Amino acid sequence: MSTPKPTVHFIGEAIEVIYTEPPIRFKDPACPQAFIWRGKKFAIVNLISQKTDFSRHGSYKRNMSEEHRSRAERIGSWGVGRYYFRVAVQTGQEFEIYYDRSPQGVDDRYGSWYLLQEYETD
Repeated sequence: MSTPKPTVHFIGEAIEVIYTEPPIRFKDPACPQAFIWRGKKFAIVNLISQKTDFSRHGSYKRNMSEEHRSRAERIGSWGVGRYYFRVAVQTGQEFEIYYDRSPQGVDDRYGSWYLLQEYETD
């Protein structure tokens, strides 16, 4: 008998993250200790899993040689990539949050954090 997959609710909204100590390198963050979504603070009590995705898409994929692109997809390059964290919070809910390294403009060179989805785990 297989374990049923959890129901996933897509959210896709920007969040603010909280660290007790700021990351040494903003473009290579660890999981935060909490985040604020829709004005409510969610304390992270457990890091369930994490992964990175440094793949390039669209014109970013075509603007490098194969050798450089394969290296960049392994270790990342400036402004490309995402860090995903599946977390449990103090309310018992499970969420997937991610940090997008791509700058959104001159005033936002550090990228942004997002709440991707909530897992319903009944």
